[in-house]
Order: sequence, then C-alpha cells, then structure tokens
Amino acid sequence: MGKTINVIVIFAHPDEGEKYAGGLSAMFAELGHRVKFLSLTNGDGGHYRLSGQDLIERRAGEAIEAKNRLGLAEYEILDCPDGALMPTLELRYEIIKQIREWKADIVITFHPEGGAHADNRYAGLAVSDAAPFVARVPNVVPEVECLDKAPIFLLMPDYSMKKRYKADVVVGIDAVLEKKLLGCDAHYSQFFEYQPWSKGLTVQELSDWQERREILMKDISEFIHVADEMKPALEKYYGKERANEFQYAEPFELAKYNSDGAESRVRALFPMFEHRGGVESQ
Repeated sequence: MGKTINVIVIFAHPDEGEKYAGGLSAMFAELGHRVKFLSLTNGDGGHYRLSGQDLIERRAGEAIEAKNRLGLAEYEILDCPDGALMPTLELRYEIIKQIREWKADIVITFHPEGGAHADNRYAGLAVSDAAPFVARVPNVVPEVECLDKAPIFLLMPDYSMKKRYKADVVVGIDAVLEKKLLGCDAHYSQFFEYQPWSKGLTVQELSDWQERREILMKDISEFIHVADEMKPALEKYYGKERANEFQYAEPFELAKYNSDGAESRVRALFPMFEHRGGVESQ
C-alpha cells in the first residue's frame, strides 16, 4: 500500500464530518489509511427536548457508532458548549496540537470567510489561524513536535456555503455511499429528531432503515449528487470516461492559506483517484 496517509476532519458539531466528508473518510479508511474526526463543540445545543449532560452523552455515543460504521481511527469531541465556539488563542493552540499529534497529511475543515453558523465559521477561522504554525515552527506549542511538511488544507461547504465554494478537489463516492449514509444515520438525535422539529415537522419514531435512508438522501442531496461545478475536477482527477460513471461525489476547496505546492500534492495523497477496485460498500 505504501505510506499511510493521515487525515483529520475538523468541524464544529458532532455529525458534520459525516454529512460533508463521510464518503471520502470511509474511502480513505477502506484503503487502509487513518482518519480522525474532531468536533470542536460537544453539541449540547442540538435538541428540543434533551439538554445538558444527557444530550452531551447521547451525542458522544452517536459519534462512537458513526466512527465504527465509517471505519474511522478516532473520533474526539472537545468540551466546548454548542453555540459558544470562538477562535481564541487557546483553541488555536489546541488545533495545532491536534494536527501535529495526528501527523496529518490532509486537514479538512469549514470555510473561514463565510458560513451562516458562527460555530462553523469560527471552526474554519481557527484552523486557518493555526495553519501557519503546524509545520517548521517548533517554538509555537513546543510540547508537541512540529511537522516537517505542512498538510494540505481542504474546505468542505456547509449548508450555507454550497453556492459560494470552489470545487477544486472532487471525490466520487458511489462505492461508499451506503457507509456515508449509515454514518449520518448514527446521529439519530440530529437527522431524525432535532432537524424535523426545527422545521416544524412532527417527530416520529423511525425503525425502518429504508425510510431513514430516504430521509437522509433528501436531506443531503445537494451535497452528494454530482453537479455541474463538480464535473471539471472529476474529469481532471479521474479522466472524462471514469468521471462520467459517478452519480455521487463530495467536493472540497483548496484553502487559500495552503503552502506553495499543495495543489501538486493532491494526486499523491488521494489514492482513490488511481484506485479502480476494492472499495465497495459493505
């Protein structure tokens, strides 16, 4: 297989890594690489009935289930209240520490310059503030050895950024679509309780997987169906013939704060662009 690739996905609330990068993460895991999900808040604001420690523990349990379904190496949730995330110096140092300890080759996060949700925006901003210090700056967060080479930083479009992102790197996820959906499904409190309630819908107990699957497909449709803006990158990395085979994909933008040469490293760090077999849904 060659070198193990280390990927860390950093977001604001448990369930967002699954929703926006679950397919890519499952694919890296199936190919034998290491993926960590890091939620910067504990998600204690995400319900209409549960609150406090009860909700924190429930969402942590859902995250563990999602980790197992996606094949992640780690899933960590920081103890910051939902809705209270700020791009503080303390958070910057924590993110530097996390990226270094994971020896990340790829960091995936939210956009620092937009997004309707403050937590999501500040998650992206905190990562962008941390990025220049991750590699070759040993005197910042000196207790953790700095990296020799800066990772590639990719931005995933959250629900409010879909029309404003650039699809620089797009990964076909047809082969792992079921795993992505099952990863989202693990967060029952969000996709089947809080989200319907927030839209004024009646919350129902959903025991049938096909019914839940249909709801999930509708909920994340705009983020996974191949759209016109995704096609150039699909063709660039897969070739036109193979790109046309994909119905589902996940798009990412190369962060402006990447170090020089990041774009040229993408192909080497995304083995699925060359891999033509063996990654199948289970």
